[in-house]
Amino acid sequence: MSEDRSELRAPSPGQTLGAMWLYTVLRFGLFLALWGLLYVARVPGLLAGAIAVVLSIPLSYILLNKQRARLAANLEARVAARQAQRHNLDAQLSGEPEDESAP
Repeated sequence: MSEDRSELRAPSPGQTLGAMWLYTVLRFGLFLALWGLLYVARVPGLLAGAIAVVLSIPLSYILLNKQRARLAANLEARVAARQAQRHNLDAQLSGEPEDESAP
């Protein structure tokens, strides 16, 4: 049973939140950098913002691939660990009444 727990060690909530915040801040930073560049190029403010949104989506997909993959891996590991915990608990609960009733 200790082998199952060591295999399914999930990242801590702090690690997952850290990866999420890093990815979010980098996406906002990319958007603001694009908006700033467009503003410097004398594109009107709201139009520059709209163009920055449209450009930041594919650019973040390409440029932030590493951070997005880390976040996805953390989330997948947490879900897998939680499913394994639930499966182990279900197995223990289904087997316990028979073991406890034996003298």
